[in-house]
Amino acid sequence: MKKKIAVIGSGFSGLSAASYLAKEGNEVHVFEKNSEVGGRARQFRTEDGYVFDMGPSWYWMPDIIEAFFEDFGKKASDFYELIPLDPQFEMVFSDGVMNIPDRYEEMTALFESMETGAGKKLDEFMQDARMKYEIGMKDFVNKPCHSWFEFISPKMAKNALKLDLLTNFSQFVRKYFSHPKLITLMEFPVIFLGAAPRNIPALYSLMNYGGYKLGTWYPMGGFSKVTDAMMKIATEQGAHFHFNSNVEKIKVERDRAIGIQVHGEDRQFDMIIASSDYHHTENQLLPESYRNYKPSYWEKKTFAPSCLIYYLGIKGKIPNLKHHTLFFENDLELHTHEIYEDKKWPTKPLFYVCCPSQTDKGTAPGNCENIFLLMPVAPGIEDSEEMREKYFIEMIGRLEKHTGTSGLISKTDYKRSYCINDFKEDYNAYKGNAYGLANTLSQTAVLKPSIRNKKIKNLLYTGQLTVPGPGVPPSIISGKIAAHEASKIN
Repeated sequence: MKKKIAVIGSGFSGLSAASYLAKEGNEVHVFEKNSEVGGRARQFRTEDGYVFDMGPSWYWMPDIIEAFFEDFGKKASDFYELIPLDPQFEMVFSDGVMNIPDRYEEMTALFESMETGAGKKLDEFMQDARMKYEIGMKDFVNKPCHSWFEFISPKMAKNALKLDLLTNFSQFVRKYFSHPKLITLMEFPVIFLGAAPRNIPALYSLMNYGGYKLGTWYPMGGFSKVTDAMMKIATEQGAHFHFNSNVEKIKVERDRAIGIQVHGEDRQFDMIIASSDYHHTENQLLPESYRNYKPSYWEKKTFAPSCLIYYLGIKGKIPNLKHHTLFFENDLELHTHEIYEDKKWPTKPLFYVCCPSQTDKGTAPGNCENIFLLMPVAPGIEDSEEMREKYFIEMIGRLEKHTGTSGLISKTDYKRSYCINDFKEDYNAYKGNAYGLANTLSQTAVLKPSIRNKKIKNLLYTGQLTVPGPGVPPSIISGKIAAHEASKIN
């Protein structure tokens, strides 16, 4: 039976869920509190012509994103142009710079030049990581995770030990490499998973394969091209979008959701998919008796970092700067410890710079640069303009040192900061987190917050706080899982 379904939120998971639900012939309505689609992947433009992606900037696992379009008889290239980045990115250390090439053969040569035998070890690492990628991203992450029995299959049983779920990522990397810079390079991708490498299962070496081996890409026009394309897919399937429409309540009678309240008006629906922040949905939109989890549950969870972000327009071109640059002059372990253990502003921070105008001239006015600074910080700490400015000055100083420039502050044409308080305000993000729940072993699969509300039969959750986890490809998959689960509910 076809249903009238409300989807709350239009991030990647909401867009994905809406597309699949509408494809099945359901009447789908997407309610977005902001004025455009994308959630954390929104984009904004300035009057002077700067175009800023507000969130995701790393286009990894292109095959997973492509699979979404293929499900609707389309290709990503029908909507936007993908450019491979070469180098994929550069890493700035205290004693030099390391560029990560696009061609894998050049990457093995780089490894070998830094550590005898490391080129062959990289081949072995990637062979193992490919196996984990094929199982993890094609089988493991597509489960709704109601029970561990979902993972009992001949293929999973055969490869269970090979997935290295009980080995931590830090130990796993050190089985292959000993050079500190190579270790840092291999550990870097799991930062996206929201925990220190020693607390992430070695399964997630699949991130290295999905990034380094499959390449780092850029969608011309920015990441909003992806969310715009997904909205077009959803609209073509018949989904309806409602912007500036903050959902205020989920209306419940007995064990069923009967609708939502928007702008004080009640709207009736047969089913609800919450792509909004899970914690916010439960604690602000539902009566207490219908929540899956108590506040103490969320307090005990390990959340991925928040971020201090600066969007900068710079007059003049900046030499010696790549599209992606990682500033790793300081200790990764210290920074992650201060995020997850000390939970304070970092003393010796690492940070990331994205300069899309190096690749895409349309993101900045002529002879100007578009700069995105991002520094991971602990969620829930006190956010103030004073602290933001302190780290802005430090990051700019290190950027000037790396590029051999000076006076970037005086050349700043546009400046906007974004941090914990903004994540709370714009996305109702718990403690202002940016990436969802950390993918630690104790928060994997069935141990994540349930995709189903256990007390309301027709309410499902999707997005980075439920299965399969944080990141663009997992969020797209999460929406597909939620849509599939919805089809089982009467």
